Amino acid sequence: MNSTSPSSARQVRLMARTGVLSGPTANLAAGFVQSNLAILPRDLAYDFLLFCQRNPKPCPLLGVSEPGSTSINGLGADLDIRTDVPRYRVWEKGVLVDEPQDVTGVWREDLVTFAIGCSFSFEEALLAAGVPVRHIEEGRNVPMFRSSIETAPSGVFSGPLVVSMRPMLPEDAIKAVQITGRFPSVHGAPIHLGDPEFIGISDIANPDYGDAVTIRPGEIPVFWACGVTPQAAIAGAMPEISITHAPGHMLVTDMLNIKLSV
Repeated sequence: MNSTSPSSARQVRLMARTGVLSGPTANLAAGFVQSNLAILPRDLAYDFLLFCQRNPKPCPLLGVSEPGSTSINGLGADLDIRTDVPRYRVWEKGVLVDEPQDVTGVWREDLVTFAIGCSFSFEEALLAAGVPVRHIEEGRNVPMFRSSIETAPSGVFSGPLVVSMRPMLPEDAIKAVQITGRFPSVHGAPIHLGDPEFIGISDIANPDYGDAVTIRPGEIPVFWACGVTPQAAIAGAMPEISITHAPGHMLVTDMLNIKLSV
């Protein structure tokens, strides 16, 4: 899965579509941009678009669909939003009701899909620079936490900033700031390094989403804004129906990570 040909991204999507792939997508289809998803009824789409614009660190938009469309221009050939993610989350009035591998059965013609940049995309650059990424080393999903930092509200959407965490030695953390700062379309530089309690995280060993990873002696936790943030905002808004990706289970696009570097 580490080919950089366009077919490798499509292969991941086809594996998800056929049910072969149901797990996290970290380190799959190296070189290709991965995307968070937020899918909402048309009558809430404008408020959510403003929410993304007001909160670009956790919600960097890569694309927005037409109402009812099952694809997004520029993100992939033969892409089907309803089937090409390894696992989804279906919400009804803010309550999680299902985590299927296919949402064809609940699809509606008024649904609008927002594709949001994912930090998995900058991990390739970290690894290339010799910066270890612990959840990849340990074969786990990245740990994610609800922080005490509030997002800028828009209409019915508001809530806490969700952050992803990667433990690093201080010298690697400095490199990570420099490297990920070149990728604003996939969350950019970290929002915090060090003491988790400073951003309202009381138990670093128990993430709200994803899996716990080992923090070794001498390492510090490094936190990035995370594309799971919209899930907290959507849960609070309680739309009649909404669909998101399951944390860590991304849409792999045909866009190249190198194209996002500034």
